[in-house]
Amino acid sequence: MAFSTIRGASSGLLAVLKKRPRLRRRKSGSTPPVAQASPQVASLAPLTKIISQYLDTKDVERVKEAYRFSDQAHLGQFRASGEPYISHPIAVTEICAGWKLDAESLMAALLHDVMEDQDVPKLELAERFGADVAEIVDGLSKLDRLEFATKAEQQAESFRKMLLAMARDVRVILIKLADRLHNMRTLGAVSPEKRRRIARETLEIYSPIAHRLGLNALFRELQDLCFQAIYPNRYQVLQKALMAARGNRREVLSKITESVKAALPAAGIEAEVTGREKSLYSIYMKMVEQKKTFSDVLDIYGFRVIVHTLPECYLALGTVHQLYRPVPGKFKDYIAIPKLNGYQSLHTTVVGPYGTPVEFQFRTREMDHVAEEGVASHWLYKDDQTSLNALQKKTHQWLQSLLDIQSQTGDSGEFLEHVKVDLFPDAVYVFTPRGKIVSLPRGATPVDFAYSIHTDIGNHAIAAKINGEFSPLRTELRSGDAVEIVTSPASRPSAQWLNYVRTGKARSEIRHYLRTVRYEESVAFGQRLLNQAFDQLHLPYPADDDPEWDKLAKGSGASSRDEILADIGLGKRLAAVVARRFTPENPILATTAAAMDDITSVTNTPILIQGNEGQAVQLAPCCGPLPGDAIIGGIRLGHGLVVHMAECAVAQRQRAREPERWIPVAWDANTARHLSTRLDVTVINERGVLGRLAAEISDADSNIMHLTMHDEASSTAVLHITVQVDSRKHLAQVIRAIRHVPQVQKIVRVKG
Repeated sequence: MAFSTIRGASSGLLAVLKKRPRLRRRKSGSTPPVAQASPQVASLAPLTKIISQYLDTKDVERVKEAYRFSDQAHLGQFRASGEPYISHPIAVTEICAGWKLDAESLMAALLHDVMEDQDVPKLELAERFGADVAEIVDGLSKLDRLEFATKAEQQAESFRKMLLAMARDVRVILIKLADRLHNMRTLGAVSPEKRRRIARETLEIYSPIAHRLGLNALFRELQDLCFQAIYPNRYQVLQKALMAARGNRREVLSKITESVKAALPAAGIEAEVTGREKSLYSIYMKMVEQKKTFSDVLDIYGFRVIVHTLPECYLALGTVHQLYRPVPGKFKDYIAIPKLNGYQSLHTTVVGPYGTPVEFQFRTREMDHVAEEGVASHWLYKDDQTSLNALQKKTHQWLQSLLDIQSQTGDSGEFLEHVKVDLFPDAVYVFTPRGKIVSLPRGATPVDFAYSIHTDIGNHAIAAKINGEFSPLRTELRSGDAVEIVTSPASRPSAQWLNYVRTGKARSEIRHYLRTVRYEESVAFGQRLLNQAFDQLHLPYPADDDPEWDKLAKGSGASSRDEILADIGLGKRLAAVVARRFTPENPILATTAAAMDDITSVTNTPILIQGNEGQAVQLAPCCGPLPGDAIIGGIRLGHGLVVHMAECAVAQRQRAREPERWIPVAWDANTARHLSTRLDVTVINERGVLGRLAAEISDADSNIMHLTMHDEASSTAVLHITVQVDSRKHLAQVIRAIRHVPQVQKIVRVKG
């Protein structure tokens, strides 16, 4: 009996299947068995031929056993095309075999749908095929049986499960990519709406993952298949235009090929020269991004020169540059500085015959192997980092970063958002002060750079030096920049950083810090406010295990005492209302905002402000109060205590609307240093005045944080300066120092 047509020949397997009822759930869009007049029989012969070339006989038999199990499990199940469902796992396994994956990977590929579709327990797979196979299959199975509020939430959680499984074993994603590739190749049998949905998901998630892992051949095919599914008419029009252009330019390409093939041996270089076309999707995106027509996109053809050794790459490059004039700015050395996915090659664009721009790529055969198959070209699954090559180390670091992001993120949608950011394909390459190269996504800032070095450096960053000059933290980095981060123990992440960071690691670390530290600071500040309220009511502070805390939490939707204190610190509850819950005469006083009007007691003891309390206490940016100024504090819902100058017009308006939210505050004896305030300085617009001002401010032990200006008249200008000072007294010293500059006409402190 030919093995390729065996259908459930294992009596042991049949016995197992008979014991357990099976849920014959079909894939969406599949055709019921009754509709199949003459079902085709899937053949395993091509797969057996491939794997027999690199697996031993024992492993081949293990793969066949997995086939028998999968075939029996999917018996009676059909794809939307009418083929037996087993044809899909076989096709996926053939793709994996093309990457020469190991026996466990091939077994998992054959079994990848049996848990999800046929309710085969993970334990049964582990007993029959080993724990590794069971873990891989489990990582590939979606979360269909859990309850989710929305389809998007279910999908995001399934992605998170798969990506975390990938972080533990990269074989999970290799099999998933092979699965997605075969699904994309056979999309024609499903509805147009589902086709577009699957294609967009592939373009957004799986195609970038393939690129990140260096699977460039797979990456390009997925992009073209997605393009065809989403925009079928555009795909056909562009394909016809490319076929016509191919005929028109055949003479040019033949001439270039002959010239290069003659020049390289003459220079003593043995090389393989092949012509290639850019993918339809890449041509389409170039037309969209550069707003060009097809006829304007000239460099749709390129040549690949494959040599034996690395030095020959540069020799071949020089030889081609002698033949054809290179286009300035179009040379890229990815050998010296490989891409994030391990890609290495020399790229150059030259002006060919008749003025046609043509791209050349130069690489060794090993580089070409890695460029097409990426991490699958050297797949290793070892814990010993010393045994990994450069590509595997980069992949391992990226996979570990997924675990780091997961540890900082609770929400699956947020986790997926961070991963999408990290899959951004373009990159810039910058240098640390010690000359180490750091790869970052295009558009990354010094904040991204800081977090890529170490979390603590990111959390305490206050400034950046780019190429030796101070630059704002929001500056976009460019390839070749030398970046140095200036840190301070007093500095903390700002929510504004989220507006311009690009890496998933930076985004997740900032959000984690803001969530946890803000919560801790809010709890501590809420404790201070509640202590003050109890003092005002002449009551002792209740013990942490007082049962009234549990009653208060249950009655108001809080989960713990700390959450109540955090709500007080963030202004979501009033301390006086919570304190009254512990008075004998008012045991059930409401704790909501509606009860605020019932508060009759006014707290007279001021809260002491240091200025560095963190997220729970903020100095109002509208007036910039300093130690020594008369101040008042307002409890702002969700923001905690906001401290204003007493004369601030904004504070006075808000206090008139909600007087119950305002409490007395005063400066502590030990206040924070380096508080910001703003000055408007009117000067005679002469050469060198700005330098003299900066020198005087520095001599007064202050620092300029921000500076803008506008011309008042032809001879004067107003400088808007934000400076760091320690107190109102220190500010007075800075103002006196500024007055030493003869060109200064007027100085005004901005208070609103």
